[in-house]
Amino acid sequence: MLEALVCPQTRAPLSFDAERMELVSKAAHLAYPIRNGIPVMLVDEARPLE
Repeated sequence: MLEALVCPQTRAPLSFDAERMELVSKAAHLAYPIRNGIPVMLVDEARPLE
């Protein structure tokens, strides 16, 4: 299923961070949370990467 998800801001592929339960967009430098098993694909909810 991960292959079907892309960053809503850049349309770039995402990688899964199992430790933090996030989907990471390296292109946008954002991490989208996964809550209750559901990815929250909203830019406003994403955590900026350092």
